[in-house]
Amino acid sequence: MTFPHNITRLEALSDGVFAFAATLMVVSLGLEESWLARDSRGLELIAFGGSFFVLIALWVVHYNYFRRTAFVDYRIITYNTILLFVVLYYVFPLKSLINTWLGQEPISEQGLADLFGWYGLGFLLIFLCFSLMYHRAYKKSKSISRSLKLLFYSRHFAIYVGTAALSIGAAGLGIGIRYGFPGFLYAILGPLCYWHSVQFKKKYPNSLQ
Repeated sequence: MTFPHNITRLEALSDGVFAFAATLMVVSLGLEESWLARDSRGLELIAFGGSFFVLIALWVVHYNYFRRTAFVDYRIITYNTILLFVVLYYVFPLKSLINTWLGQEPISEQGLADLFGWYGLGFLLIFLCFSLMYHRAYKKSKSISRSLKLLFYSRHFAIYVGTAALSIGAAGLGIGIRYGFPGFLYAILGPLCYWHSVQFKKKYPNSLQ
């Protein structure tokens, strides 16, 4: 006997994992003496705030996926599970990266390259999961207008994946590490996503309304 998948339980599990990730960030602040010092307290708060708002942004992307489609199967569950697994670790290299930029965590050039690599890998895996989830829902959608919107977002997040791959490659080759070049590469997301949106609208008029 085949039972229908329950999207509510999947969303509840996902929200619980996001909440747990936020809790881990708070616990990582600790109450050690250095944090209570006036000089480091503000910088630590900035690093925490940056990580927290990135986590919330990821939750919003996840929330929007389930608003755009109610389709769930075992592939979606698998992609979603991998995404949640990566999210739990994603915020920690990001927090270290912010601390490094703020001068809180001295690090060698090779260490910074490794950090960019881990950050890029987490970014790539998260948005690869989103892209695959949208593509799977697109393949199973029976509504033409909805399927085109799902196809758009599948390709949209594929651009994120490609950009992360470029950043990882730059970090691995040691290109511009001292100046943060692998990080600045993410700035091309804006122009690339805009170009994709324009081209998609030309090919499928009214598809995003």
